[in-house]
Amino acid sequence: MQNLSERARMVLRTGDPRAKAAAGRRLAADWRDGTVTVICGAGSLPPPGRPARPDRPELRLPRDMPRRRLSGSRGRIALLHAIAHIELNAIDLAWDLIARFAHAGLPRAFFDDWVEVAADEGRHFTLLNERLAELEAAYGDLPAHDGLWQAAEDTAHDLAARLAVVPMVLEARGLDVTPAMVAKLRRAGDEPSAALLQLILDEEISHVAAGRRWFEWLCQRDGVEPTARWRALVANHFKGVLKPPFNNEARNQAGMTAKYYHSINLC
Repeated sequence: MQNLSERARMVLRTGDPRAKAAAGRRLAADWRDGTVTVICGAGSLPPPGRPARPDRPELRLPRDMPRRRLSGSRGRIALLHAIAHIELNAIDLAWDLIARFAHAGLPRAFFDDWVEVAADEGRHFTLLNERLAELEAAYGDLPAHDGLWQAAEDTAHDLAARLAVVPMVLEARGLDVTPAMVAKLRRAGDEPSAALLQLILDEEISHVAAGRRWFEWLCQRDGVEPTARWRALVANHFKGVLKPPFNNEARNQAGMTAKYYHSINLC
């Protein structure tokens, strides 16, 4: 019988984005109903270094991406396309986390949480792709940057580093910037897109919370103070700058309180 780790690798090896999202949702359903119960088997292989990707979109360095302007339908399409690309990466980041650390002796509740995160990311991608279709566009129509998977490569060796950077920095940043996007879409009269981004924002709070909760669990297990460890890991593994504005309300709901990120200066 296939185990969770093997099935997660199958999702990662699926190149078509819609099929990838669907395969992840099926796996999540099988995990919930007990069709899949074993986390990993003896001799299970590690996940691929990079997940399978479609031929389109064209992937560029972040610095080579065109500037987005949220004006007219083309601007809204560009915004939704960029977020769909983030969600596609988020699908792979969640299943990679599950497959890569399946042998780490973690509680079953860890995998319960990240299976649900992965399923959410797949649903988010599907909803965004459907909204793009309503605007007569599709994922792959525009270029996208390849910077997000760098975080997975940089933290492949260390679960604490992965949690510190992906949910607690990258996804937390989504909590900060999405409210302004929702407001702009509403001012532009695009309530369906605004409502979709609001839904994603609300559900991403639980993803940041899962990352923070399991990061603190690791710190307690290892007898280290979480804030100092987080700051050290982010300084070593995050190539960027943490700066305001911060969505303190959403971060607090996720338990990502100001003790972590206020007065921080990382670059």
